[in-house]
Order: sequence, then C-alpha cells, then structure tokens
Amino acid sequence: MSSSLYVKFILAYLAFGIAGFTAIATLSSKLTHNYLISSRSGILYDEANLIASTYSNVYEGSDLDLNQAYPQLKAVATFLDSYIWIMSKDGKVIVDSANAKTDSTIEGFNPLATGNKSYMTGSYFGSFPFDVLSVSAPITGNYKTYGYIVIHLPMTKVVESQNKILNIVYITFFIVFLLSILILIIFHKIVYTPLKEITTAAKRYAQGDLSFKANVTTNDEMGYLASTLNFMAAELSQTEEYQRNFITNISHDFRSPLTSIKGYLSAILDGTITPDMQEKYIQRVIDESDRLSKLTDNILTLNDLDTKGRLFRTNFDIHRVIKDTAKSFELQCNAKNVLINLIFTEESQNVYADMTKIQQVLYNLIDNAIKFSNNNSSITISTTDKKGKLFVSVKDSGIGIDKKDVSKVFDRFYKSDYSRGKDKKGTGLGLSIVKDIVQAHGEYIDVISTKDVGTEFIFSIPLAQ
Repeated sequence: MSSSLYVKFILAYLAFGIAGFTAIATLSSKLTHNYLISSRSGILYDEANLIASTYSNVYEGSDLDLNQAYPQLKAVATFLDSYIWIMSKDGKVIVDSANAKTDSTIEGFNPLATGNKSYMTGSYFGSFPFDVLSVSAPITGNYKTYGYIVIHLPMTKVVESQNKILNIVYITFFIVFLLSILILIIFHKIVYTPLKEITTAAKRYAQGDLSFKANVTTNDEMGYLASTLNFMAAELSQTEEYQRNFITNISHDFRSPLTSIKGYLSAILDGTITPDMQEKYIQRVIDESDRLSKLTDNILTLNDLDTKGRLFRTNFDIHRVIKDTAKSFELQCNAKNVLINLIFTEESQNVYADMTKIQQVLYNLIDNAIKFSNNNSSITISTTDKKGKLFVSVKDSGIGIDKKDVSKVFDRFYKSDYSRGKDKKGTGLGLSIVKDIVQAHGEYIDVISTKDVGTEFIFSIPLAQ
C-alpha cells in the first residue's frame, strides 16, 4: 500500500503542482506582458495626442515659444518616467525632454513603421541602446502634418511592473498549493488509513486469522466495506467451526456403531458369544447397520439442502399426507400404546410445496414425538390456516426439552444429555433436516417445550393458489 496507491497519489499531487506552476508562469508572464504593453501604450498615446494638440496651435496662427514649452514637456516626461521628443516629419528631433533642443536626425525614420498598431517596441531605429515602448502622435495644422510627438518608455519599466504582478500571482499560487495539502490530509484520514486497515484485515484472513477485525467505523463506503469484510470473516469462522464440529460429530456417530459391530462380530468369531446367543447379537449388528444407513441417508439429505437442491413444488392435500405418514408409525405407537390425534378444520387442504420433503418433515417430527413420548400418552397433529399460510402443529406429552437446550434443538448432531438415554438410535440430524427443508420453502418453524410436560413443533406452508 505504502509503495503503490499512497506514493502514486503524492507523485500525482506534486506533478499537478509543478505542471500548474509551469502553466501559470508561462501563461501569466505572456498575458501580463501583453496587457502591460497594451495598457501603457494606450496611456502614452493619449498623452502624445494631448501634447500634439497643444503644439498644433503653432501651425494654426498662435504663438508658442519652445523654450517656454520645454519645462512642461520635461515635467510630463518625468511623470510618465519616459522620454518625449518633438520631431519634424522628416525625422529630425527638434526638442528632447532629456536634452532640451537638439538637431539630431533619426536615420531611417518611418512614421508608418507601427503598421496598424499605435506603438512599436525596440531601439526605435537605433536611437537607444536598450528596448523602448514608443508611441507617436502627429502635429497637424491647416490640414497638414508638420511633425510628431514621440514618447519612449524603457521596456525595463514594463518588465518591473510585470514582475510585481507575477510575484503576486506566484505567491497566491503557492499559498493555494500549500492549502491544498489539506486534500492529502483528508485523503490520508478517510481513504488511505481505512483502506490500509482493510488490506491488513484481508491479509490476516488469507493467513487464516479470522478473529481479526477491521477497525473502520465511518459511515461511508469504506466503513461499509470494512463491515462487510468483518461479517464475511465471522461467517467463515462459523463455517470453519461448523466443519470441525461436523467432522468430530460424524466421526463419533460412525465410530460408535462400527465399534459395536466389530466387537459383536469378533466376539462371535472367537466364541465369546455362544451359539445360542448369536442370533441376539447378530440382530444388534443389523440394528447398528441400520443406524449407519440412516445416518448416511440423513447426511446426503443435508448435503442436498445445503447445495440449494431444487424444490419440486406442486399443489397437494396436506391432510392426506399427514394421515398417510401417521399410519406408517402404527407399530411404534402400538409398542408404546401412544395415540395420534388428528385435528383438521377441513377434510382436505391443498398447499403448494415439495410433497416428498414436507412428508419427510412430518415423518421426522412424528418419529421424534413418539420417541420421546411416555407410554400410554397421546400425540396431537393439528392444522390452522391464516393469512395465506397453513400452520401445522405436532405436539406430544413426553419428556420435554430443558430451557437451556431449546435454542439448540435444530443444531446438527445436537442431543441433549436428558434425551440421550431414550434416543439410542438417533443421529442428531432429524430436526436439523426439518429446519433446512422448511427454510428452503421460505417458511419458518418454531418449538415450544416444557420439561416433563411435552413439546410442540409448529411450521408453516404456503396454501395453494
């Protein structure tokens, strides 16, 4: 992170500053220079015209003493920080604000050299050893041009003014550039630091440390990303824990019957179990084999549900399914003298669900109810429709579930200590399968239980349209 995004942002910021300063320096210098030339030439041209109109009186019959005019000319030149010449139309300098009267002649003088502009820059036909900004205005009288007023401003004066303006521009730019460091501070605080924390978290997760939390508490996209990452880590951690527990439980549940089978068969082979007792223990081997088969079937069912196995929904009569499922437990009921009561508000009630999987839900719940019912008791199965759903209740009057165990009954491989004595052939997957099937339908299942009183399971199914 420190050698990529952050460094790139700093470099981009510096490049922007350098490019911005270069562009401002280049453009500002040129624009300021052109502006000052245009502005100063306009002012000088206006002054030249004003002076020219004064001296035009000489050619209109008025009397004007040049010796008297010189002090005024020098005063104006001093005010404008420039040189003022009065020239004849053939290029002869008659009066110079710096040297009073003079008879020097400008070689190559051409009053049209400025073209369509009112000024020209340079040495003014070689008259100065330095560049000047020169403007001229004609002295006219009686509709004739008799000479020119020429004002020369040294270009150094223009450059001085230009530098002063540019200094203001440069200082302003650097102040703005320094203030823009706030952008770096904000970037570091709200982007770089949270992103670094998230990156650290991702690395820790990749190394297997799912307990690490990305400590980003902002209410923006970074905070949302960190929360999502933390949630993902928590879910992965639970998945890992579930996988460890699953392997532990499945190993235990497979090992117990396999140990029994191996022990019984070994005892038969070595003669520990006498021939007259072999039939009894062979039956136990068969029972343990059935338990393994049932466990395998349940695991396959859970795998099918976990991988989002498709539901083959159809409209069917749930009351008929309940009756048929209840009938299949006739032998178990007779053995414990348990009576199953069916309470339906209607003779038939169609629902829209996967009939095979709902039948498995009913089978597991009824099997569980019979298993934990006391002898000479009853089980009640009832249905109630409400708001487009059918609620199915399976209620027994058996041993019940301890309050601390109620929230765990749907966990895979879970068996309460109190129930282990009665559930010798159970796998701990029946209720987990029930919950997964109901949730696969987008419905809910709940349990109400009181120890030594009984347990009631209630689940919902959508009614047929």
